[in-house]
Amino acid sequence: MKKKLRISDITREVWHIVCIIFAAAIYGFSINNFLHGSGLLSGGFTGISLLGQNALKQFAGIELPLSAIYIPLNAVPAILAFKFIGKRFTIYSLIMIVLSSTFADLIPNFHLTNDILLCAVFGGIINGTAISICLLSNATSGGADFISIFISEKYGKDAWNYIFAGNVVVLVCSGILFGWRGAMYSIILQYCSTMIIQMLYKRYQKQTMYIITDKPQKVYDVIKENTNHDATLFKGVGFYMGREKNMVYSVVSSDEIRMLVAKIKNTDPAAFINIVKSEEVSGNFYRRPNN
Repeated sequence: MKKKLRISDITREVWHIVCIIFAAAIYGFSINNFLHGSGLLSGGFTGISLLGQNALKQFAGIELPLSAIYIPLNAVPAILAFKFIGKRFTIYSLIMIVLSSTFADLIPNFHLTNDILLCAVFGGIINGTAISICLLSNATSGGADFISIFISEKYGKDAWNYIFAGNVVVLVCSGILFGWRGAMYSIILQYCSTMIIQMLYKRYQKQTMYIITDKPQKVYDVIKENTNHDATLFKGVGFYMGREKNMVYSVVSSDEIRMLVAKIKNTDPAAFINIVKSEEVSGNFYRRPNN
């Protein structure tokens, strides 16, 4: 049994690394084929690095590879993440940071389109997809994501919209230095990227489950064993049949909902489940560690 668990753990780690390498490749492809040459900036530290790279080239005549700016820029956030978020998470993220910037320097520009709107939309979609794959593999793509996850871990809130607002400041600087056309289209790129991330990565989003069941203890066991979240039992009476009913109330992460519904239905096929989005939760809410 221990041997099987060990093999399973190794397989999972290898799969995470493979996903991170894939995410880094498509992220680097997007940077070189949709952002370079179009005046667009992605979000976070990648956008800051691209802004610095463009400024050095135009105003100082210095051409530096993206990795020469992006990797050192992530050093301090990586140290903080190593200390406060998790060691394995930080190591995986460093792999993503190094590989994505290296791929951006090495992957050629295939000149897919000169339409800046198409570059903004598809660049945002691909960037958001790459970041989501990375996050689902227990890693992140750079410094701004480190900061966002730290806020989410500390305060239990989805922080992507705050990061989006911070990116606007970078775009204002880009508009002042290089013109507003690219900066304004970059807002579209970052919006598309943010929407993809929010759609695919739901760890810090929460939903409330109201479960009417005749097997409350078994339903609670499913919730506890699979998510480590607690639940509350309410007693009531169903008006239609006039029978006593049990309602199990629990708040869980959105990415756990589909799995829980399937397992609860397997435990009690007659269970009635109502799921409501929870904007904010105050109290002792369990969060899976990033380690």
